[in-house]
Amino acid sequence: MKRFSFLPLLAALLFSGCERAPETPGKPEVALVMKSLANEFFKTMADGAEAWQKQNAESFDLVSNGIRNETDLAQQVALVEQMIARGVAAIVIAPADSKALVPVLKRAQEAGIVVVNIDNRLDRTVLAEAGAAIPFVGPDNREGARLVGEELAKQLKRGDKVAILGGVPTAFNAQQRRAGFEEAMQAAGAAVVAVQSASWEMEKANSVTASILTAHPDLAAILASNDSMALGAAAAVKAAGKEGQVRIVGFDNISAVQALIREGRVLATADQHGGQLAVYGIEAALSILKGEAAPEDKKTPVDLITKAQLP
Repeated sequence: MKRFSFLPLLAALLFSGCERAPETPGKPEVALVMKSLANEFFKTMADGAEAWQKQNAESFDLVSNGIRNETDLAQQVALVEQMIARGVAAIVIAPADSKALVPVLKRAQEAGIVVVNIDNRLDRTVLAEAGAAIPFVGPDNREGARLVGEELAKQLKRGDKVAILGGVPTAFNAQQRRAGFEEAMQAAGAAVVAVQSASWEMEKANSVTASILTAHPDLAAILASNDSMALGAAAAVKAAGKEGQVRIVGFDNISAVQALIREGRVLATADQHGGQLAVYGIEAALSILKGEAAPEDKKTPVDLITKAQLP
């Protein structure tokens, strides 16, 4: 393994929870670069990738890492730069931002590194402007959000007021989940009275939801664009004494939200199979490294989860 003196970047990587399998000479090393490991979804993603690497240890080595919080773009760029300096064979990335990561990923490609985009699609226009072709492997977030919204709609009356908690506004998956929620609410005749970003984070969602509940005391539902925000919304609804009055849905199917679904505090979520999502991306990267043509964008499963689907 190459030695280098990027000490600040190394410190950032170690702080982010870097985990790696032992490197073996002659095998490709694949870097998995995720968003916040404080989000259970990305911890599940890392666990799934690492378990799959152990089952295929003869084929590749893995280094997995993530950032401190969902909006720390500079740190994620730094992680990619460190992987370039390390000389990994491939980078599989869930970008925190659909535009800001394109330049550094283009540099990775220019260094001969295979790049595969998972989870949150990179902006097609920015990719084209950069002259970068990066395959996307991930779910249809709009479809998943629409499924969740349609399940919520079964509990609503026409004219009911609802709010949407969005992710990072410049993230494509945040935009798509908002669009799917809005389509479902429009079809149901519900009134979307607030759309606010909580940056995918639980604490921010708690405070944003508290403000929305104050402004709209007759609110009927909250559509959270990920489960971390659904947890924050559920806490705010409970604090306001509005459990049973304000329904909540999420997206990601993390275990903490499964518990609230069983209790009836969250109505539904979407499962994009985080434990397998990185595996799909790594498989695509390995196929390219074997000399196969870069795959077309691959759509991965996303399923509605309600109490009926839980064990």
